[in-house]
Amino acid sequence: MIYEKADGVTNKPTPSDADELRQKILELVDDYYAVTHPERVFDPARSPAPVSGRVYGAQDMRNLVDSSLDFWLTTGRFNEQFESRLGEFIGCRHVLTVNSGSSANLVALAGLTSHLHKERALKPGDEFITCATGFPTTVNPGILYGLTPVFVDVDIPTYNINVGAMEAAVTDRTRAIMIAHTLGNPFDLDAVMALAKRHELWVIEDCCDALGATWRGQHVGTFGDVGTLSFYPAHHITMGEGGAVFTEKGKIRRAMESIRDWGRDCYCAPGMDNTCGKRFEWTLGDLPTGYDHKYVYSHLGFNLKITDMQASVGLSQLDQLAGFIAQRKINFGILKAGLADLEDFFILPEATPNSEPSWFGFPLTIRDSAPISRDDLVRHLNHQRIGTRLLFGSNLLRQPYMNGRDHRVVGELTNSNIIVDRTFWVGVYPGLGEDELAWMIDAVHAFCARNFSS
Repeated sequence: MIYEKADGVTNKPTPSDADELRQKILELVDDYYAVTHPERVFDPARSPAPVSGRVYGAQDMRNLVDSSLDFWLTTGRFNEQFESRLGEFIGCRHVLTVNSGSSANLVALAGLTSHLHKERALKPGDEFITCATGFPTTVNPGILYGLTPVFVDVDIPTYNINVGAMEAAVTDRTRAIMIAHTLGNPFDLDAVMALAKRHELWVIEDCCDALGATWRGQHVGTFGDVGTLSFYPAHHITMGEGGAVFTEKGKIRRAMESIRDWGRDCYCAPGMDNTCGKRFEWTLGDLPTGYDHKYVYSHLGFNLKITDMQASVGLSQLDQLAGFIAQRKINFGILKAGLADLEDFFILPEATPNSEPSWFGFPLTIRDSAPISRDDLVRHLNHQRIGTRLLFGSNLLRQPYMNGRDHRVVGELTNSNIIVDRTFWVGVYPGLGEDELAWMIDAVHAFCARNFSS
């Protein structure tokens, strides 16, 4: 691009010059991706088969660079588009991005403690029903806000909460239910929502591992009061770090947005002023009339927003989401068919009736009668570069951080303890192809055959 005339007078760059430069930069990003990301060829002597990972293309990288050229480092145009499109996909009116799935759970729970809910607001000493087996940050926000978790066992082979035991968990202190759809397999939403309706309980659906899963054709997360998502690289789509909360209820949205945005009462978007039209006319708290509404805080809040660069990657990932979900289901089916003849060794996973899972992983539980151990098999697979994971924290009550914390347990945690000792999972993410899956299946068969014969 020429900026200097023949007579030595320099032209100033124009907006059209900037647009042309931007386009050239983005085209170079495509070229760079093509050079640095050649098609992978599977080699069983060297290639890994991880449980999860980023699946991305040139458009993701292009969006990231496009956003960086704006140098609008907080949330902006890409985030606005991402929230809107994610809401359309899920079928939910209000979507707010946050900086992680853990933050999503924090904001969801904290939003229900808001004064906006009056007598229904959660408060210290209230109880919430949850699942004994899972990831800590499904439970931790309630503990942080002074609520008492009430733990219920899970079912195998769905690995979801035992809904038959939930009724016995309800007391006059019970105010909420906060549970996850385990590994993308929906819990029984008919039973959970019926219980919540009978006892007027809040419901938070942790969908961090379940984006795209449905119950009777409706997306999970849209049955309860709030749904949560994670966009960590292991999840169905990624923006590196990031998450989202979503709800149909405007009052809950308002509370969650305030808590996400420092606790402020103002609801102006970043870079905007005086959206309400009376920025210097409010009288709130013990502040003088006219105190700048941008600096009025009505909730105990944080700064949990993402950057527009993260949102730009999430936006291009949404274009691939349907394919990602479909491939996860295909990979799950391949593993289940390939291991079907080993049911004497393993309890194979099952979808919850009436659900269509969006599988996050393929869980296996070693049968008590099997001549193998979980730990030996996991070591064998990892030695073969086949990634494995345990079912997160398994029985959370056996985790060190729970020592001495207030809680209740309803019933025996029999299956939760089985999962501690005998359960693990392998990957189904879209980065795994038929060659990797066949290799995984063969490795499991070889281990079982060797130990059975011995």
